[in-house]
Amino acid sequence: MSVTRDIPRAWLRPRAVMVGRLAQGVDERIAFVYLAVASVLGFVAQLPRLVRASRASDPEFEAAILSEAERVGVAIPADLVDAKFEALFSGAIMGWIFIVPVFLYILAFLSHQIARLFGGRGTGLRARVALFWSVLAVTPAMLLLGLTSGFIGAGPAQTLVGTVAICAFIWIWLNSLYVAETPE
Repeated sequence: MSVTRDIPRAWLRPRAVMVGRLAQGVDERIAFVYLAVASVLGFVAQLPRLVRASRASDPEFEAAILSEAERVGVAIPADLVDAKFEALFSGAIMGWIFIVPVFLYILAFLSHQIARLFGGRGTGLRARVALFWSVLAVTPAMLLLGLTSGFIGAGPAQTLVGTVAICAFIWIWLNSLYVAETPE
């Protein structure tokens, strides 16, 4: 089955989609690809928000950039927007490409151990696939949240989209984890 067809299906029938994903065979490469694509899309989803934040006035952040630039001897452009965007961009790429994957591996391990306490019979690999697939399946909502944050900003729309994204992730992940921990 196509991943792009399974993502919208996972929002409605996450157990059926996970059964299909696991039936195709799981290995560490597939889990890693789910994680890598989800991490890259999570980073891309942040870009509109980062542009908006770099254009907003923040005297404390601007002072920190100027003092750090002076300390290391780097020239700062007259318009601090570029420097603020570069700082935010660097932090976002570090977070989404390096920190989030490690956090998700730890979360998958912990969720597998907790599932075993409650009678789960799956493997760590199946738990990782369930978590990483769930993050990948919710990336359309993350992209929408990024657009909402970038173009509309903080407010009820951003809160609504964020709530939908979190609830969808929990829904898909718990159902996928249930399937992963109850092998036939």
